Amino acid sequence: MGCVDVIAARRGAGRGQWTAEVGLETVVVVVLGPMSAGRRAWTKVMRRVDWTDWTKGRSAGRSCRGGEGWRFAGRTGASRRDSSPRGQVGCLRFLLRQVLIPSVLSPRWLPARPSAMHTLVFLSTRQVLQCQPAACQALPLLPRELFPLLFKVAFMDKKTVVLRELVHTWPFPLLSFQQLLQECAHCSRALLQERPSTESMQAVILGLTARFHTPEAEAGTHSLCRKHTLRVLDMTGLLDDGVEQDPGTMSMWDCTAAVARTCIAQQQSRTAEPGPAPIPVELLDAGCLRRVDLRFNNLGLRGLSVIIPHVARFQHLASLRLHYVHGDSRQPSVDGEDNFRYFLAQMGRFICLRELSMGSSLLSGRLDQLLSTLQSPLESLELAFCALLPEDLRFLARSSHAAHLKKLDLSGNDLSGSQLVPFQGLLQAAAATLLHLELTECQLADAQLVATLPTLTRCASLRYLGLYGNPLSMAGLKELLRDSAVQAELRTVVHPFPVDCYEGLPWPPPASVLLEASINEEKFARVEAELHQLLLASGRAHVLWTTDIYGRLAADYFSL
Repeated sequence: MGCVDVIAARRGAGRGQWTAEVGLETVVVVVLGPMSAGRRAWTKVMRRVDWTDWTKGRSAGRSCRGGEGWRFAGRTGASRRDSSPRGQVGCLRFLLRQVLIPSVLSPRWLPARPSAMHTLVFLSTRQVLQCQPAACQALPLLPRELFPLLFKVAFMDKKTVVLRELVHTWPFPLLSFQQLLQECAHCSRALLQERPSTESMQAVILGLTARFHTPEAEAGTHSLCRKHTLRVLDMTGLLDDGVEQDPGTMSMWDCTAAVARTCIAQQQSRTAEPGPAPIPVELLDAGCLRRVDLRFNNLGLRGLSVIIPHVARFQHLASLRLHYVHGDSRQPSVDGEDNFRYFLAQMGRFICLRELSMGSSLLSGRLDQLLSTLQSPLESLELAFCALLPEDLRFLARSSHAAHLKKLDLSGNDLSGSQLVPFQGLLQAAAATLLHLELTECQLADAQLVATLPTLTRCASLRYLGLYGNPLSMAGLKELLRDSAVQAELRTVVHPFPVDCYEGLPWPPPASVLLEASINEEKFARVEAELHQLLLASGRAHVLWTTDIYGRLAADYFSL
C-alpha cells in the first residue's frame, strides 16, 4: 500500500475559499496512493499542516504526525508512539471513523458551490482510486460508509479492477444501482440518466462471479473478507431506451443475459451431473425478486405459459412486465384458449403484484378475465397498444384497481370514438390517486381533449401527462395549459407538435403521419415561445412542456 497523506484545511470565514489555517470547521482528508502522486495532487490546493499545532489549547485534543511514527495525545496528556504497520493501520482507522466520516460526509461545512462542482470527499475518493492496485489493498481498511461513494466514482471513471473488488467485498445486504448511481450530495452527476458503459457493467458481473467462485472455507478464514453480506443485486433503473445504442454501452437485455449465464454456470459448477441448463429464475431466492421484465421477447402466449409458472414462485414479486400476450376474443382458437386459461390461472398466484405491463398484447374483450384473477389491486397498469374495447374500459373503471392506480398507460388505444366516455369514467374513478398518465397516440383531437378536461383536471395529484402523437392544435394546447393551472402537482407535459406546424396534413391524420411528417421549424419555434410565455404569466415556470419523448421523463413505478 502506498503512503498515507493526511491533509487538514478549513473554510475561510466569509471568503468561501479553502485556507491552510487551523481552526474551527477542520476537515481531514486521507489520500491513499503513491506518495508523489498524492502529494502533487493536493499541495496544489493547500499546503501541508503540522498536526502538532492542532492540539494546542485543547486538553482532550488529538494529534498525528508523519515521519517516524504516529502519536496520540490523550486526556491525561500522555502520548504513545507506534511506528509498526499495525499502529499505522490503527491510526488510519481512527482518522477515518472519528474525523472523516462525521465531518466530511456531511456537506454542511462546504462553501456554496455551483451544482456541477464536486465536494472535497468526492475529489479525495477519486484520488484514492487513481492507483487501482493500492486502492484494492486499502478496501479492507476503509469503513463501510465510504463504499457507496467508492462504487459511484469507480463506475463513473471505469475503474474496473476496483469496481470488481467492491462488488466482491460489498458490505451491505443490498447493492442497488438506483440508490448508488443517482445524484448525491457529493456529485451532481446522475449516472442513471446515462447509458452504462460495457466495461463498468462487466466489472460488476465479474465481481458477482468472484463472489460465487470464492470457496466458503477460504472466505471464512480470510480476516478481512466481507463476502457473506450481499443478498440482493438490483441493476434496474438504468437508461435503456433502445435508441442509438452505442457500441461502448451495454443494454439491459445484454446485462440480464450475462447475469443469467453467471448464475447458470455457478449452478452447474456445484453439480457434477450433466444435463440441460436450468431456467435462470429457478436459481434465485424466491423471497428477493421484485420485478420480472420480459417486454422485449418473442415468446408469445405459448412461450409465456412455459415461463410464468417459474416466475409465479416469487411470492413477493411486485412488478411484472410482459409483451405479446394475445388473448383476442375476436379471433379464438383451441390452442390459444387453452394457453390463455393456463396463463390466467398462473397470474392468480401473484399475491403481492402492484404493477402489470401488458404492452402490445391483444386483450380486446378479455381485460376483465385478466384483472379478475389478480389477488390485490394494482397501482400501475400499462395497456399500450392492446386494442381495448369500450367494455374493457368500463370494467376497469368499475374494478377495485381503478381507485388505487398511480400510473396508467393507455397509449396506442383509440380513445376518440365510443371509447371516449368509458375512458372519462375511468379517469373519474382514478382521480384521487393518479400520478402518471400516458396517452400517446390515442387519436385525441381538440374536441375530445376539451370534452375530457373537466375530468382530467380533477386528477389533483397528477405529476406527468403524456399526449405525444395526438392531433392537437395550438388552440387545444392553450386550452389544456389554461385549465391545468389547478393541478398544483403537475410537473411534466409531453405534448405533440401542433397540427398547425404541419403543411398539407390529411385529416384526420394517422399517427404514422404525425410521427414522420416534416415540421415547419419556424412555426414551431413561435409555438414554443408562446407556450413558454403563457407558463411564465401563470406563474408556472417550473412546469416542463416538451415534445421530447426520449428524455426519460416517465417515472418508474418504484420511484412513484
